[in-house]
Amino acid sequence: MIETMTLVDQNCHGVLRTELGLGTFEAQLGRTAGPPAPGTTFFDTQTGFAVRRWCPPLLGLEPHTSPAGYLARRRELGVLEAGRRLLRGTGVTTYLVDTGLPGDLTAPGEIAAAGAAEAREIVRLELLAQQVADTSGTVGSLLANLAHAVHAAVGTAVAFVSVAALRHGSASAAEPPGSAEVRAAAGRWLAGRRVGGRLTDPVLLRHLLWTAVATGLPLQLHAGADEGCRGNCPDGRAARIAGFAAATAGLGTDVVLLHGLPYHRQAARLAAAFPHVYVDLGPALAHTGARAADVLAEVLELAPFGKLLYSSGARGLPELHVVGARVFRQAVARVLGGWAADGSWALADAQRVAEMIASGNARRIYGLDET
Repeated sequence: MIETMTLVDQNCHGVLRTELGLGTFEAQLGRTAGPPAPGTTFFDTQTGFAVRRWCPPLLGLEPHTSPAGYLARRRELGVLEAGRRLLRGTGVTTYLVDTGLPGDLTAPGEIAAAGAAEAREIVRLELLAQQVADTSGTVGSLLANLAHAVHAAVGTAVAFVSVAALRHGSASAAEPPGSAEVRAAAGRWLAGRRVGGRLTDPVLLRHLLWTAVATGLPLQLHAGADEGCRGNCPDGRAARIAGFAAATAGLGTDVVLLHGLPYHRQAARLAAAFPHVYVDLGPALAHTGARAADVLAEVLELAPFGKLLYSSGARGLPELHVVGARVFRQAVARVLGGWAADGSWALADAQRVAEMIASGNARRIYGLDET
């Protein structure tokens, strides 16, 4: 039963609307700073092998079919039909979609329709601030409009997310910045930015985090060495949030640490230490592929079972949604099922904990059964 449990994907992104050639597909599959090694492709990764294992049967092919054969079948079906078959093969019943990435990606309603599921939006704080800054000519209007935009998002979103805050140590400081400090930072940002310019100022990021905390919606923070670091990622990113976690305890806002690899054990410790802190592994399981069970077991050694959530972190390719879901189920079955098989756990307890991680914890944290 563990292998067939339904999922709530508590952090993911839309999929590309356009047909993809081999090179474009591989670029989405690899997401590294450079090309693959000479004579190889990005299919020569754990993620690539997992795509070839789990996705071809959903398109009417045998598992482990060649990349060329798989992509030929994908083109034959067309991007819409292939995406529909793949997303409906994930077993995801609810997608929580971070809409803050650039590119021609499907919106929450589109991914819900394609996947025959529900979908809700996660609002990315940095993008929200950038959009507000594009239409605000003064410091006063920027700060007023930003406060309004954050609170207006509460009516439609299930959570906020920040991808940049933990890249700047002072952004996650344990108290909000003062109003004079915020106004000065806003003035510097407005004076130096172009339309669409990214927000990296640690004072404004810190102001955004605390504005979001005041709404009571869950706050997701990227805590791992994701591709955005490009080799310039500070060590122990998850550990640096301990002060922020302590300061936000008891305020009514849950904090979810996203995609913690290789700092997943640090993130799990924080989830154990603070009642309002949660953790997921995201695309780490897809990246580790056949070794995903080992990574999952490491987190389960430290994080309380009610603090771990499933997410794929998938973006661009519907195949990554499939791989995230299938590898997660397989890892859970191997770890929890293995503990039940050797008598360490009762089978009923293994099933109950598996369902908590797969969907129950997310439904509770995001109030999905209340909407």
